[in-house]
Amino acid sequence: ARNTQLILQEETNITKVDDPWGGSYMMESLTEEMYQEAKKIVDEVTSEGGMSKYIETGKPKLNIEKSAARRQADIDSGKEVIVGVNKYKVRSEEDVETLEIDNHKVRTAQIRRLKTIKEQRDDEVVRECLEKIEKAAEKNKGNLLELSIEASRARCTVGEISSAMEKVWGRYSATHHTATGVYKETNMNNDFWSLVEKEIKEFEKINGRRPRMLVAKMGQDGHDRGAKVIASAFSDAGFDIDIAPMFSTPKEVSHQAIDNDVHLIGVSSQAAGHKTLIPELIEELKNKGANDIHVICGGVIPKKDYNDLLKAGVKCIFGPGTPITHSIQEVIKLLK
Repeated sequence: ARNTQLILQEETNITKVDDPWGGSYMMESLTEEMYQEAKKIVDEVTSEGGMSKYIETGKPKLNIEKSAARRQADIDSGKEVIVGVNKYKVRSEEDVETLEIDNHKVRTAQIRRLKTIKEQRDDEVVRECLEKIEKAAEKNKGNLLELSIEASRARCTVGEISSAMEKVWGRYSATHHTATGVYKETNMNNDFWSLVEKEIKEFEKINGRRPRMLVAKMGQDGHDRGAKVIASAFSDAGFDIDIAPMFSTPKEVSHQAIDNDVHLIGVSSQAAGHKTLIPELIEELKNKGANDIHVICGGVIPKKDYNDLLKAGVKCIFGPGTPITHSIQEVIKLLK
């Protein structure tokens, strides 16, 4: 990246021209198009009463999910090229050395640190800081950022600061919308969709209902783009989809899976918690007598961890670059 910048700077004379793109039809038209499309979004947000009210409608998340589903469909169909992923793939991939994190050790160390901080801080100052935040939230008066910084300096935790505001405002609960139809419309592989439709109908005929999947994120993993794209594409394929709340525990996910009577749980992992959280989920299902619920997973999972997950009871693993069409086919095979 550095050398590319230096080549542009030293070899193209671009730095000697005041406006290198001035008069370029391509750049001017792209800029104008971006401006007009961005303006439509700004106008829509304004018409809803501003960004806060717009967020409450769930539309920003839904629009992001639609965009993500369209892009993934373009990648899976080959319309958009990602070098090394869907075109010009290497014949044999070398193993990449990854940092191994002991999640239990990290959790224990963090709890110990919190305990030490709480023992060493001035409890009276902490109480006063949190009261100030609560009163400011209640009266809608004062600078909450400034008060939060003051509380942090007094060694209040993020949880305590958040809880002080939550007492007044409550906690925001995001509404879940699945962007149905977007993936299928973008990746119009008619042979594939016809075959999938036939398989789903056969499953429904035998089982009396369509296959049902719970898409889950567990632990402190806030990267839900992949999970939402999976939910969208599998919904288009004919699956009934449930989405677990963000930051769920294995116990909470197992409860929701049993309550919703799902056939399988699809776990999306992007934050290196897979070797801890997924085996815990499978153990929770066993303890509740729900061994028949299959667990599959995908996301950023190093290949060297596959065997550990398979031994723990995971049925399918879909790593980075796996076309969703392939995932759908493998899951249907699993459910037969």
